Amino acid sequence: MSLLQARDGRLQLDIGEGAIRALGHSVSANLARRSSSNKPSPGLQPQSPEPRQPQSTPKPNLNPNNNTQEFPVKLNIVIQVVGSRGDVQPFVALGNELQRHGHRVRLATHDVFESFVRKANLDFFPVGGDPAELMAYMVRNPGLIPSLDSIKARDVQRKRSMVAAMLRRFWLSCIDSDPYSSDPFVADAIIANPPSFAHIHCAQALGIPLHLMFTMPWSSTSAFPHPLVNINLGGKGKADISEANYLSYGLVEFLTWQGLGDVINEWRLGLDLEPVLFSEGPRLAETLKVPFTYCWSPALVPKPEDWGSHIDVCGFFFRNAPIYEPPKELAEFLGSGPPPLYIGFGSIVIDDPAALSAMLIEAIRVTGTRALISRGWSKLSGPESDQIMFLDDCPHEWLFQRVSAVVHHGGAGTTACGLSFGKPTAIIPFFGDQPFWGNMVAVAGAGPAPIPQKSVTVEKLVKAITYCLSPEAAESASIIAQKMRAECGVKQAAMSFHSQLPRDTIECEVIKGQAAFWTYSSGGCRIRLSRVAAEILVRHHRLDSRRLKRCETRRLIIRKTHWDPFTATIAAAFVTVVNVTTAVARVIIRPAKTFSRRRQTDEEDGIALARSSEDGREADHDSAPRRSHNELAARFLLVMLAAFGSLIVALLAGISVIPFAFTEGFRSLPRLVGQDVRYIGEVRDVQSGLVLGAFLIFFMLKDSLTGLVLVPYRTVRRLGPLGLIAGVFAAVFTMAVNMIAQIPLPGLGSQRENTLRSVWMWMTSKF
Repeated sequence: MSLLQARDGRLQLDIGEGAIRALGHSVSANLARRSSSNKPSPGLQPQSPEPRQPQSTPKPNLNPNNNTQEFPVKLNIVIQVVGSRGDVQPFVALGNELQRHGHRVRLATHDVFESFVRKANLDFFPVGGDPAELMAYMVRNPGLIPSLDSIKARDVQRKRSMVAAMLRRFWLSCIDSDPYSSDPFVADAIIANPPSFAHIHCAQALGIPLHLMFTMPWSSTSAFPHPLVNINLGGKGKADISEANYLSYGLVEFLTWQGLGDVINEWRLGLDLEPVLFSEGPRLAETLKVPFTYCWSPALVPKPEDWGSHIDVCGFFFRNAPIYEPPKELAEFLGSGPPPLYIGFGSIVIDDPAALSAMLIEAIRVTGTRALISRGWSKLSGPESDQIMFLDDCPHEWLFQRVSAVVHHGGAGTTACGLSFGKPTAIIPFFGDQPFWGNMVAVAGAGPAPIPQKSVTVEKLVKAITYCLSPEAAESASIIAQKMRAECGVKQAAMSFHSQLPRDTIECEVIKGQAAFWTYSSGGCRIRLSRVAAEILVRHHRLDSRRLKRCETRRLIIRKTHWDPFTATIAAAFVTVVNVTTAVARVIIRPAKTFSRRRQTDEEDGIALARSSEDGREADHDSAPRRSHNELAARFLLVMLAAFGSLIVALLAGISVIPFAFTEGFRSLPRLVGQDVRYIGEVRDVQSGLVLGAFLIFFMLKDSLTGLVLVPYRTVRRLGPLGLIAGVFAAVFTMAVNMIAQIPLPGLGSQRENTLRSVWMWMTSKF
């Protein structure tokens, strides 16, 4: 098996038959095991001190004509989006649809889209990041592996810094007041596209529902490969292709987490969340079965059969067509001849726009057609004539009704708009999902095969334009348009979002229609309260505000999977060494930084005092240094105490983490002989750790003893008489490792970091 980067930027995966089967079976089995293991064991369910995981609303048929009623609970929803205007525009349409249900919708995205979002009457929250810079980087590095030139130019480090800054802003988008009106805002639910990266971690920290939506496939399937991977099987069979397709999604997730996992984990510490292990980071959303809605037409790409009920394909998101009055020049050009061809590349920033403009102009001359060329972010330009006109920003919804065909970069929004009006489409992909949409359009017959931007020539452009103007392409595009007209993608997406919400925990039990924000416990009873209900009851002394706790309407539990005691203990020891080393470095570096900053301040104060003396102003030259030295000594002492405290906490955490990893590693060993491992539930504090630890010991003893009979019996039924020996071995092996796993008390070990990490974060955040 080899992994290279193809010319079009996609990962080139050359894989042999043996590797396909081994890796394909391993990935699918591992994913199935991790998904099923997220469900608590029935035997432990009643003893858990926390409420059960809420269930979603029964899923309706996603036909907008079946249900036009508003959702009964009014929520604060934040939509987190990273990308170009084409990525943001569908979520603007979704936000307006959610507003019609009475929700308050905040769209958190790049600062440059503020006017676009606010004109749609949505709340806007700026998260930074420059989409133009991002587009230019993606054109230079269309795949997941950056080029050597980008590494030398420190492009990768700048992008990592940009992601780190955006992660912090995305968290604030969930909890900060409106930056314009100062109205308070705390999110009750999150909708996001996957490249925003912060979504699942914000949802975990707040305990609220998360729903992902995207325009390209992001969930593992055997139906087609990940859009960023090009698979070469060397003529292998259909079964091998299916396994390779499934494997490609894990490959992309693996490389993405390898590049950003440390950035995300460092940011998670600021949210008081444990770091996500490398074994869990890739495919985290899949493991947790986060609801997912894909905003493309099922007429173009049907939902694969191996996607679960938590995944929907709802259709493209179209906004209401804006009112547009064309400039005089554009109106005259459109009226002076047959419908022209449209050519545009939107937000793409091209390295050599002059060369591409020259090729486009020559291809138009050769084909003898008329064309409108959008300048876009690359500022395409050239001589205009009766055949060619260059135009600035113009709504596609208005323009595409008046053209013969469209040639563009293959963004999902532009592709959808062109096909919705039955226009044949030629795609010149640059990166991301654009090759995927080019292939889908070609398979449907509505356009030629995509032309990667690095291999564009005049001859290829002429051939593509000629096909787009053919009757065959027009007929295929018309058939797709007829099917798309029957879809209401935005309405179906809103219904998909509502159907996945946990209705049994999201609503206040006192004031119906309001979202639950607090839980109040007294006398063994627990009640969910909205912000308003809690404030009224506290103000009238009907309840004790100290008993209020944040209501987790949907809890995301990211488990740490240990495979054996050896690797688990080594990994825990390595993490402990890193934490202790970091703490020791803080003992040295933080006091030094404090002294250095204070010295710089003293020098600046000295310069100011000297200037004031030169100007004839009086200054207290004696008291200022005394105050400065006293403040420095106090600050230095506090920083030293905090640094030593973090060192002690790191040591104590390691003392409990390592035995726990050893325990969990032994407890996981029965997987090696095909046995299931009981999930003990989530440890959140000392009480739950002790309770679950005691129950775990009980069930490990019970499972070991009953397994001496049940495991051989099941093995014999499955394999016949020859399975008796294997069954006895598996039962004895499971019993032995369960006995050893009880040496460190699991409940006490599980409790380790939740309290210690909180203490550490509190101490270090103060200084």
